[in-house]
Amino acid sequence: MTFSKLNLNTPLLNALNDLGLQVPTAIQANVFSVVMSGKDVCGIAQTGTGKTFAYLLPCLRQYQFLKEKSPQLLIIVPTRELVQQVVEEVKKLTKYMSVLAVGVYGGVNLKPQAEEVKQGADVLVATPGRLVDLLATGVVNPNKIKKLVIDEFDEMLNLGFRAQLKNIFDRLPERRQNLLFSATLNEEVEALISTYFPNLVRVEATPVGTPLDNIAQSYYAVPNFYTKVNLLALLLAKQPDEMNKVLVFVSTKQLADLVHEQLNDLLADAVQVIHSNKTQNHRFTAVANFKAGNCRVLIATDIIARGLDVAEVSHVINFDLPAVPENYIHRIGRTGRIGREGIAISFVSEREGEQLAVIEKLMNYSIPVLPLPQHLDISEQVLLSEQPREHNTAIKVKPPARENVGAAFHQKSEKNTKVNVRRDHEAEKKKKYGKSYEKRK
Repeated sequence: MTFSKLNLNTPLLNALNDLGLQVPTAIQANVFSVVMSGKDVCGIAQTGTGKTFAYLLPCLRQYQFLKEKSPQLLIIVPTRELVQQVVEEVKKLTKYMSVLAVGVYGGVNLKPQAEEVKQGADVLVATPGRLVDLLATGVVNPNKIKKLVIDEFDEMLNLGFRAQLKNIFDRLPERRQNLLFSATLNEEVEALISTYFPNLVRVEATPVGTPLDNIAQSYYAVPNFYTKVNLLALLLAKQPDEMNKVLVFVSTKQLADLVHEQLNDLLADAVQVIHSNKTQNHRFTAVANFKAGNCRVLIATDIIARGLDVAEVSHVINFDLPAVPENYIHRIGRTGRIGREGIAISFVSEREGEQLAVIEKLMNYSIPVLPLPQHLDISEQVLLSEQPREHNTAIKVKPPARENVGAAFHQKSEKNTKVNVRRDHEAEKKKKYGKSYEKRK
């Protein structure tokens, strides 16, 4: 199967040829005809298998030129980075077409993005929050939207976008084609799909949770945070040529900053960090440097895992395991993109053993463990969160019983023994003033 066998027009085939792409991936080949038929689709495929082109190719094939530049294709994604990535992919495929793609996202001034949309957009790529803003202000006319694509649908729920998505669904025309794409599904996602999209045709390129065959997985059993830092520094020092583009995933923003701080002395500008607290310019610059090879190590949190499409990532390092097991699939999918070989290494502490077991159960695969390097410095220093918890339950001591104690009684004080009486003021004055009082009267 080649792209020429699909029902693609010449502009799209020429664009694919310029990109050096001749053979579609499994998800691209399987989804194309179903989308072209007009049915609603739920496409499931592992990260790095070409899901973006899987929905863009049939949607752009059915694109019809209109003088009024109002969005016909709406693509909703969870992160700013993914907005930028999808817009770039649209531009690559529409090199020989008159299609205008615009991306909008939160965290920046609304007015410039609103003005750009007002000037015209055939394809609108948006994060849910910013799209709600543009719909509420009337900047986006939803009446012309023919196709709705939700990329990384499962992550939308994890990030709490359920209310915003419902708001968007209520504003869009009922007669539209719905295309949902993700690498993983869970029970919560299945429930939402059955509520809003009951007639979806499911297309799976690979079963959910299947590890990618072209990614070599392994893990080290590491006691604590600072030993993990030492291990990462040791691996980077020992394999400078092999580990030339390393993506390090850390569970929280605070730990990501701490890892960056620890590695900065060793790697300086060759290591950078991105997470949701960083400014948009910082995030875009860091990713651009990483893509260009100017930055050797990029430290990121899980939310960024959905917005990175970097070719030739040599290694993915799970500095710690994700709380959501499906995120492990997304993380390791950042390496070994589109058939390339990749390496994923995890650092697993004792308290992360249960998370590892759940991940292995999800994939039905036992990740091999590697022995720690001989020259690794095992740190005695631990984070506050790694210290053993002390359970100091206060023991209530029952007071001893008192002997020869009667009822609770005490004699009233003298001032409290007084009683109210009717006073004879006339007699009191006579007694006090005597005859002088009589004379005054």
